[in-house]
Amino acid sequence: MEHFQWKNAKEMDEHLKNHKEEVADELADTLYWLILMSNDFGINLLDAVDKKLKKTELKYPIEKVKGKHTKYNKYE
Repeated sequence: MEHFQWKNAKEMDEHLKNHKEEVADELADTLYWLILMSNDFGINLLDAVDKKLKKTELKYPIEKVKGKHTKYNKYE
């Protein structure tokens, strides 16, 4: 989201305090398009999220990735 691009955590907190309605509008726009596209494409979003989370769990096992920022294929 452009509202937060290039901002650190402190700057993001401050921006959100001063622009919460605008951020909410952007999130609503994004949600609208996700719902519209998933309907048009015949994709159940809840099922898609569930499947993606399961893939992510396999790709990034917590015992290997917790506290690390390296790319998934660089784990030992």
